[in-house]
Amino acid sequence: MSGKEAYKRREILPVFGTMTLITILLTALDQFTKVLAAGQLQEGPRVLLKGVFELRYTQNRGAAFSLLQNHQWLFILISILFLAGICVWQLLLPPKKSVLTLRILLAVLAAGAAGNLIDRIQLGYVRDFLYFRLIDFPIFNLADIYVTVSAALLVLWMLFFDKEKE
Repeated sequence: MSGKEAYKRREILPVFGTMTLITILLTALDQFTKVLAAGQLQEGPRVLLKGVFELRYTQNRGAAFSLLQNHQWLFILISILFLAGICVWQLLLPPKKSVLTLRILLAVLAAGAAGNLIDRIQLGYVRDFLYFRLIDFPIFNLADIYVTVSAALLVLWMLFFDKEKE
C-alpha cells in the first residue's frame, strides 16, 4: 500500500464511522417508535388530527403497500444486499466535503433499510403505525420515511447538485 493510499484510508475511516453512527442513531429512533406504537396502540388508533392523521398499529408482512405478502426471506436478502452496497459506496466515496450530502443521504437510506430489516428478522413482519386518513395513504413507519425522503433527495442531488458527474 502506497503512502497516498494509507493516507486516504486514514481519512475515510472517521467519515465512515460518523455515517455509521448516524445510521445507528436513526435506526434506534425507528425501533424505539415501533416499540412505543406496539405497546400503546394495541387497543386501537389514536387520532391526532381528526379526519387527517392518526396513529394506528399494524403488522405489514409485505413490502410497500403490502406487496408480496409473506415473502420475508426475499425482503431480508434484498435488504442485506442493499446495506452492503451502501457500505461499499460509502467506502469508495472520496473524503471530500463535496460529497457530504451524498454520504448523509446514504446513511439515512441505510437506517431505513436497517430499521425494517430488524423487524423482519426479529418478528417476521414490519411494524407500521403512521396513517394519513385524509388521503387514505397506506400505514407506514419512520424507516419508510427515511427510505422515501432520502431516496427522493438522492435522485435530486444526483440530477441537480452533483458537481462531480460527467
